[in-house]
Amino acid sequence: MRSQTSSDVENPTHTTPLLEADYGYVPSILDATQHQETDQQQPSKPVLLLISGLLAIGLVVALIIGNVRIETHENDVHRLNPIEQGVSEKSFELPVNAPSFSWTNEILGWEAPAFHFSPGKNWMNGPVFYKGWYHLFYQYSPAAPVWGLIAWGHAVSRDMVHWRHLPIAMDTDQWYDVNGVWTGSTTILPNNELVVLYTGSTNESVQVQNLAYPANPSDPLLVNWVKDPTNPVLVPPKWINVKDFRDPTTAWLTPQGKWRMVIGSKINKTGIALLYDTDDFKSYELQDTWLHHVAGTGMWECVDFYPVSKYNFGLDTGDFGPDVKHVLKASMDDDRCDYYAIGNYSPITGKWIPDDPKIDVGIGLRYDYGIYYASKTFYDQNKKRRILWSWIKETDSENSDIKKGWASLMAVPRTVALDPVTGSNLLQWPIEELDKLRSNLNEFNEVKLEPGSLVPLHVGPTSQSDIMVEFELDKKFTNSLRVGAGVPYNCAGHGGAGVRDALGPFGLLVLANKNLTEYTPTYFHIAKDAHGHLNTFFCIDQSRSSIAKDVDKSIYGSTVPVLEGEKLSMRVLVDHSIVEGYAQGGRSCITSRVYPTQVIKGGAQLFLFNNATNLTATASLKIWKMGLTSKNDSGWVWLGPSLILVVVFFFVVWTWQNQRTNRP
Repeated sequence: MRSQTSSDVENPTHTTPLLEADYGYVPSILDATQHQETDQQQPSKPVLLLISGLLAIGLVVALIIGNVRIETHENDVHRLNPIEQGVSEKSFELPVNAPSFSWTNEILGWEAPAFHFSPGKNWMNGPVFYKGWYHLFYQYSPAAPVWGLIAWGHAVSRDMVHWRHLPIAMDTDQWYDVNGVWTGSTTILPNNELVVLYTGSTNESVQVQNLAYPANPSDPLLVNWVKDPTNPVLVPPKWINVKDFRDPTTAWLTPQGKWRMVIGSKINKTGIALLYDTDDFKSYELQDTWLHHVAGTGMWECVDFYPVSKYNFGLDTGDFGPDVKHVLKASMDDDRCDYYAIGNYSPITGKWIPDDPKIDVGIGLRYDYGIYYASKTFYDQNKKRRILWSWIKETDSENSDIKKGWASLMAVPRTVALDPVTGSNLLQWPIEELDKLRSNLNEFNEVKLEPGSLVPLHVGPTSQSDIMVEFELDKKFTNSLRVGAGVPYNCAGHGGAGVRDALGPFGLLVLANKNLTEYTPTYFHIAKDAHGHLNTFFCIDQSRSSIAKDVDKSIYGSTVPVLEGEKLSMRVLVDHSIVEGYAQGGRSCITSRVYPTQVIKGGAQLFLFNNATNLTATASLKIWKMGLTSKNDSGWVWLGPSLILVVVFFFVVWTWQNQRTNRP
């Protein structure tokens, strides 16, 4: 089946060149001046020194201005309606008539994360490793901290912990992406060249796919990008709504030698993953069979598709074999959660079949049971692992975001792999590079938690912490518990950590103030179902996280597999307004945004608690302080290189003047 191409869509600005001069590298200043007359009058030394001095002063002033927080006012904000553009609502919906808290600049400033990536200002949402650098391309609203005209922000890192913000990679400057440069993916070709496919929203809000590539492939920072003059290279099939065709995946090679990629869509309420083959990333053939579909799940955004294996920690996108499974993931536009399923893929038929249809994409497992959306993996060929990134939205008021000048961030990058023990779920874990931020280790061994106990852990301020805890349970209580009630337990519907049952809840209180008027419980709860089987739940309770009313107070969580002989374990990363929890080595994960008002100025404390009525638990902990002291900066990372350029300029002037003086 032949797909539509750009020739099927009217180009309303076909007389305008698609490639502007500033997309490519211009000749160097030396090349530009080689043909000037050598006997042209030279500027005097005072003039050159004056110019150099002004250059240095201007550079320092620009760096300072780039790092001064400029407050955005609500009247200055330009918004776009995501629903009208065909995507999900991006702002958090607060309860009706929720009273507004008096947020001060001091409290809002405390919310900024230290070791999570966030924009220098305003709003954000395909990663790749290239020539020694990790590149993060992300959905960025340059104008204001609300969803608007989305461009591609760009940052680079050697370790995915310390980041340098670079200029915007791609902006909304063509008719085919004038309403947004949306999600895309990078593909590394066999010759180590790199291409990008991304979704653009046209001047008529039609979702089309576009091709881009580095202007200078030898540049490891990939600062400048070229949009292909044949864009758009792919438009929606006639039987697909023009606003339901987006987010191309990384491509892989088929046995026939073609490149294959997936695009998410829907027909009525059935979510679908369309398959396209191409030889050159410009002409595409829609395959007769869909990769997969699930009725009733709605629009599939940000589809991801990759191989995993019990015997290999990380596999490249095109790897296949008898021991290889494939993960299909989709972000559900209807409920804004990321679901995945594990199954088998046939490169011959192009079909993927889940191992267990009862937990298919959209109705079963999730990457994260908190606030976690629009995720994307990439294969890190540097360390032979697969890395997962995800956008974490704000869950306070939009007015607060405008006042503080930025909104949303990224979860810490996670390794993702097939669980070698269960074979039926993924394991997610913070990348090992984050461990280098640890300092000031405090250990607590075999802390006994009687029913109803609350134990303070005196470790100093804990607003930036990495916490590892294991619980051993008294088995005589779990074995003697009567068969559970007819109503099954769930984290959100059971009242949170304050409701006491026989076998839970028990865990940690993080970001707690000394009077316990604010705290965020991260905990386990064990319940027997109607058949007498024990189920372990992992939960984060935001209902008591803040005295403010204009923030999310949801309770998140789900069951987590616990095998015979395993201790209950969790890891919790606390970074100001974001809390990430990992249970049983990453079998279940929860990301939470919280907005306390009473723990700033070093007031964040940590407690162990046990609200179970019939269970004694013993806890052992390791607690580290996490080392970064401020969020990612955009300007100061250029200070060193820029000052070096100034010194070089002065040296050139000095050398030239000496040569001129010594002339016979």
